[in-house]
Amino acid sequence: MRRRSRLGGVLVMLGALLGTAVSSTASAQQGPQNGQGGADMTFQPEGQENAAPADGPPSEAMANALRLYQQERYQESCVQFQRVVENETGDAAAQIQKAQFHLGKCLYHLRFYQSALAVFDEIVDHQGGRHLYFGSTLQWLAQLASQLPEPADIIRRVGRYSPDQLAQFNNAESRDLYNQLLYLLGRAKYNDGNFEEAVNLFGQVQRTSTWYVQAQFFMGISHVRNHRAQPAVESFTRIQDALNEGVRGVEDTGRMNDLAWLERARLYYSTRHYDSAVEAWNRVDVDSEYWLDALFEESWAYYLQQDYARALGNIHTLNSPYFSNSFYPESLVLKSVIFFSNCQYDDAETTIAVFNERYGDLRPELQRYLQQYSDNNAFFRFLKDVRSGNASLPNRLRPIVSSALSDRTLLRNIEYVTVLEAEERRLQGMPAAFRNSTLGARVLQDISVAKSFATDQAGDLARGRYQRLLDELQDLQNQSTAILIEILNARRGNLSSQIAGEQSRSINNAAARVTADEEHYLWPFNGEYWRDELGFYRQQVASRCGR
Repeated sequence: MRRRSRLGGVLVMLGALLGTAVSSTASAQQGPQNGQGGADMTFQPEGQENAAPADGPPSEAMANALRLYQQERYQESCVQFQRVVENETGDAAAQIQKAQFHLGKCLYHLRFYQSALAVFDEIVDHQGGRHLYFGSTLQWLAQLASQLPEPADIIRRVGRYSPDQLAQFNNAESRDLYNQLLYLLGRAKYNDGNFEEAVNLFGQVQRTSTWYVQAQFFMGISHVRNHRAQPAVESFTRIQDALNEGVRGVEDTGRMNDLAWLERARLYYSTRHYDSAVEAWNRVDVDSEYWLDALFEESWAYYLQQDYARALGNIHTLNSPYFSNSFYPESLVLKSVIFFSNCQYDDAETTIAVFNERYGDLRPELQRYLQQYSDNNAFFRFLKDVRSGNASLPNRLRPIVSSALSDRTLLRNIEYVTVLEAEERRLQGMPAAFRNSTLGARVLQDISVAKSFATDQAGDLARGRYQRLLDELQDLQNQSTAILIEILNARRGNLSSQIAGEQSRSINNAAARVTADEEHYLWPFNGEYWRDELGFYRQQVASRCGR
């Protein structure tokens, strides 16, 4: 009767939790609405990028494109830069590279962020970093990271730079940009599994920066991946200290604080410091989106401490009518394990019967939808329908599927497709001369390719989440069957010595008794739930082992 990997695997999934807790990506509607300019961060002055001088004078078309750019006539200059890039004007290689860099900037100002990213990606990839504007492109990647959601994979592009190449921005004028780049490069190292390098980069982000909390969060995760619990706890504690001091750059300080407590609790739990884990879980706010997760996870700590009354009380809360749309089937498995541990076999059997009644036939029904939407594009449409409430699902399945497909990684992928669709509409609203030019064709292709990939990726990710739901249900059904087998063995007197020994530990367990201190009093549960009682229930359980 092992517990499934809800806690065991959660530490490798902390990054998905971060989501948009701090400095969320900009929506497709940000920036100027006239198509003639975009919001910039603190950049080097235009025209002072670190690049070698072009070899030879520019063509008339190139010179005209530069004049138009300086006049902020980005639509016209974009078309001219594209002609230079396509080698229609006879410019030298250095001028073509300069045109390519300015083309990316033009597209950014026109808010064709995906196409700008495609241009800058070509620059970064050029002959292993030998493009004249390789260094100057870095700051524009940082700018794009604030405009495109994370699935656009800008972090991977920043990962092609070395820490030394970031140093050009380590000055008073571009300090925040430097901190952002340290964070992005740290994320790239983390994604590559280079946790030591990631920690070093995250540790350089200044406490006064808007990127500090994000950096500390991923520093904590990096320590977890390196099996260093104490430094990880220190990282999450620094987040809470910074939040208490009013750090900049955090949209939802309450959510971020709850996340830090949640991760601290999981770390304490993983190192068997159960009292500290319980204390941390209890600090998650009752109004938090993570409160039910905290209650459930805390129940396992109570169980391992043989504090069965509190474990069962938490499970009682989780299964109250107030949370009918929540999905914690494992709580019933844990409840049956507690009864089994106390030799209350009838109650254990009854709990398994309740589990089977609620969830026993779910898996085949859920499986049909996985078969119905058999490819990634179809499943992406299903995902969008689920998120919008338009999916054709039975009422009993709707909250379960919605819960399985609601994590922030999935939502960021949906957001990315939405941003690309907005750029498609923006292109359709451009003048015909722009749309019908080779540049217009390029922008359309850049968006279409990215949208096709993003849709496929989001659909694949959603299918993986859905399959995980099916696998977890099967695992829980296997566990419930195993409990029934052990109940049968117990009644026949055939329990293994190990299980019998675990049962004997629950005899005369003081923690199983429910008592009230001077600040509380006992109020018997009469079948009616009250909101202010949620989280405070206790269920006394007496061991029948040895009787």
